[in-house]
Parts: sequence; structure tokens; C-alpha cells
Amino acid sequence: MKQFFFFSALLILFSFTKSEEITVQIGDTVSFNNKAYLNINKKSITLESQIEKNGLIIIFSCNTCPFVVGNDQFEGWEKQYDKLFSLAKGAEIGLVLINSNEGKRDKDDSFKAMQKHAKKVGYKMPYLVDANSELANQLSAKTTPHVYAFNPESKLIYTGSIDNSWDSKREKTIPYLENIISEMKANGIISTEPSVPRGCSIKRVK
Repeated sequence: MKQFFFFSALLILFSFTKSEEITVQIGDTVSFNNKAYLNINKKSITLESQIEKNGLIIIFSCNTCPFVVGNDQFEGWEKQYDKLFSLAKGAEIGLVLINSNEGKRDKDDSFKAMQKHAKKVGYKMPYLVDANSELANQLSAKTTPHVYAFNPESKLIYTGSIDNSWDSKREKTIPYLENIISEMKANGIISTEPSVPRGCSIKRVK
């Protein structure tokens, strides 16, 4: 019961509902405009360069949100990141993390803090700075984490949560993103429905 009230409070504070508009819809082709993003290795890369044979997965993330890093009540989704990256790599799919928390760029989500956090937890994938939350704004990303999956032609095929482990009333855990990776690898025919992302709000500059 304590866990249920914890998540109820977090979801009221941090998540968005189905009624909120998502600008980029499933089936839309997105142009990343060859924009270069600074990676934690101090080298800049474009998202186009990360698109592999079977597509690209973007996960909006950060350094401190309990839905990402975990706490006493929730394991934290970043503990799945390296597994998901390995699965994606084996399926010839690119996977990157994006930090769009511009409102905390001089604090917990500074570039140095990103480097420190990535080293601490052992991230294997690119972890990129989204200056001024431009990509988050383009895609209407809401939370950390928030997943976007694209086919090789940059067409959006999935958006939402990594899985439904946040739901204390679930009958079973559904690994949405693992299922998407399998479908992208197999034939690109996606049966996994979009889900509602859950997490802390992306901290944009107001």
C-alpha cells in the first residue's frame, strides 16, 4: 500500500496523461537536421550517424530522477539501459541517451555531472546533451525516461515507456522496449502499441 501511494504521488507530479497532445505522431518521419550533439566523450555526433540497419532508439534521460536512477520503492529504469543497448546492438539498431534538462544544466544535469554519472553506472551507449531542450521540444518529449523508436527512414514507430513496471496494479510486467527491439529486428512490422511515458518532467528553461 505504501508503494501504491508513492507511485500515485509521483505520477501526479511527474507524468503526463493521454489527453496531452503529442506533436510527433506514430508514422511521422522526423528530420534530425544533421544537428551535432555533444557526447560525454567530448566528441559531437549527429543522430543520423547513429541510425543503424534496423533503426534508432532515443531515450530521454537524466542523472537524478528516481524513475531513472531508482530509490527504495523503485529499481530505476537505467539499470536496464546496458541490457537494452546490447539487445539493440545485436539487432543492428542504434541507441542513444539524451539529456534535455536545460533547466538544471548548471546543477545536477551539467555536462560534468553527466560524465560523472555515466562513469559511475557504466553507460556503454552515447549520452548526449540536448542544448536548450531543442530535440525534446521537436519531439514533444515529456519525461525522463521517454522512449522514441524510429525505423531506418526516421519514421516514428514507438513512443512511451520502457515497460509497465511503474504500475502497481499490473498483472504482469510487459517489456515494451524489448518487444519493439525484437520487432524492429525481425521484420519492422510493429504490433507494440505506444504507451504513456512515466517519469520526472523534463526541466526546460521557462
